[in-house]
Amino acid sequence: MIGITDIERQSGLIAPYVVRTPTLPSPGLSALLGAPITVKLELLQRTGSFKARGATAKLLSLSEAEQAAGVVAVSGGNHGIALAHMAMAAALDVKATVVMPRSAPARSVELVAAAGASLRLTDDMDGAFSLVNRLRDEGLTLVHPFDDPLVIAGQGTVGLEFADDADDLTDVLVSVGGGGLIAGVAAALRARRPGVRVWGVETEGAEAMSRALAQGGPVPVALSSVVSTLSAPAVSQLTYDHTAALVTEVLVVPDREAVRGCLDLADHAKVWAEPAAGCLLPAARQVRERVGDDCRLGLVVCGGNATTADVMTWAERFGVR
Repeated sequence: MIGITDIERQSGLIAPYVVRTPTLPSPGLSALLGAPITVKLELLQRTGSFKARGATAKLLSLSEAEQAAGVVAVSGGNHGIALAHMAMAAALDVKATVVMPRSAPARSVELVAAAGASLRLTDDMDGAFSLVNRLRDEGLTLVHPFDDPLVIAGQGTVGLEFADDADDLTDVLVSVGGGGLIAGVAAALRARRPGVRVWGVETEGAEAMSRALAQGGPVPVALSSVVSTLSAPAVSQLTYDHTAALVTEVLVVPDREAVRGCLDLADHAKVWAEPAAGCLLPAARQVRERVGDDCRLGLVVCGGNATTADVMTWAERFGVR
């Protein structure tokens, strides 16, 4: 299990390279949801998502030989963008190869390529993971998006900052893909604020963690959600163990409501987020109904790497206005 000392150590190491993102009350969301809402704006992080933290933590740990050989990652978007950019930002001059499914957002693919990474596209996420495993066997160092203690500890710095910077909270909601973010955030929050409940949020068709919790361990899942950044084919044993031990529950919401959440965040919080963050709003309504009117909710707004065209296309598809 990742401990608070692991997260605190990574906080010090990555601090020169990442942004301490704002933690702010949101009057607009508080009025919309009928409860005090505090947001942690990770969409203002370098590369547009929290993923810069874990990628930097891993890059800073590489030996000279590993730096020379290069790194490889699989990504639905944000992890690849983060690795491609932070390899240069950390002044390590590490060659990065990023493998992405063709379903990844076009803008994410463009950003990875523009950063100078070697980009490899596959037909689906399963194929992406398979290719990454082959490249790892050829000598590249894998920077896994979630199944790595250093990456989890890096992502956990989000929770460390949230605990330090937020007013009194009863519940914190965190989006779940492969589970690296929620594992790290839950470890930090439960250490710094033991009374706070942590809730995970997935979208229908990207339910790797909720299925794992139901089955008692990681299982492969069929992916159909439009939210590619949450679409892990399975969680890892490491992220499952943290979630099972530290998280109250993982809620699942429809894609349609995640897209509506993006528009609500724009209208009421004045931030432009991706559906991986938009899904927090319908889940927050569920949490408020379940825990009562005295709740004080924190939302980790994990990323903003969706274009206006992407969101409006999804809004039209689902009939969201």
